[in-house]
Amino acid sequence: MELPLPGLWLKRLWVVFQVALHVAMGKVLMTFFPGRVKQDILAMSQKTGMAKNPHFSHENWIPTFFSAQYFWFVLKVRWQRLEDKTEEGGLAPNCPVVRLSGQRCNIWDFMQGNRPLVLNFGSCTPSFIFKFDQFKRLIEDFSSIADFLIIYIEEAHASDGWAFKNNVDIKNHQNLQDRLQAAHLLLDRNPQCPVVVDTMKNQSSQLYAALPERLYVLQAGRILYKGKPGPWNYHPEEVRAVLEKLHS
Repeated sequence: MELPLPGLWLKRLWVVFQVALHVAMGKVLMTFFPGRVKQDILAMSQKTGMAKNPHFSHENWIPTFFSAQYFWFVLKVRWQRLEDKTEEGGLAPNCPVVRLSGQRCNIWDFMQGNRPLVLNFGSCTPSFIFKFDQFKRLIEDFSSIADFLIIYIEEAHASDGWAFKNNVDIKNHQNLQDRLQAAHLLLDRNPQCPVVVDTMKNQSSQLYAALPERLYVLQAGRILYKGKPGPWNYHPEEVRAVLEKLHS
């Protein structure tokens, strides 16, 4: 059920307070107890694999926590999740997306009969790229029973936003061509499935609450599986379990 506008804004104000308090406390703790804060963040990063990423040191990203850019990005994500209308068993939003050729289409165009369709939302974030090979193995193992679609959304760690060191240098997309150009970088990784981009209105990202990365499995227009939001809870192995159950 949609929130009335006044109720939504009250929730947004409450989220502003929560995020501001979180950032303020984080700054204080980072100043006085840097070792403990680093230890806690590294413990959380074990869920994403970032702590095990040989191409990405914790010094590239931990110092960026609790910055102004961090505040605005976390606020955007938290606000987006207030309007999350998707639920398992519910109707999957048929959002417009754009093929890398520039042709406009919709998510449902990639569904074939009763075959499951796995949606992989993300951008060139370290956690998304680090688990890209896991996603490719899903395609290799289950392409006989399911279809797969990568939806490239707005950058989570743009070089002119909440930037990480030693990350891909991509600025916030100012137009569709910027987004298409960024998505083409994934082709170098041989994704083995179609890649499309979100519209500049970020319609699919908003309706699926997909920022910064998220996995879904659709079937016959319904949401069969709704993954938790990344990066901490972005788990391709959960999709594997869903597809194995369907296959058996």
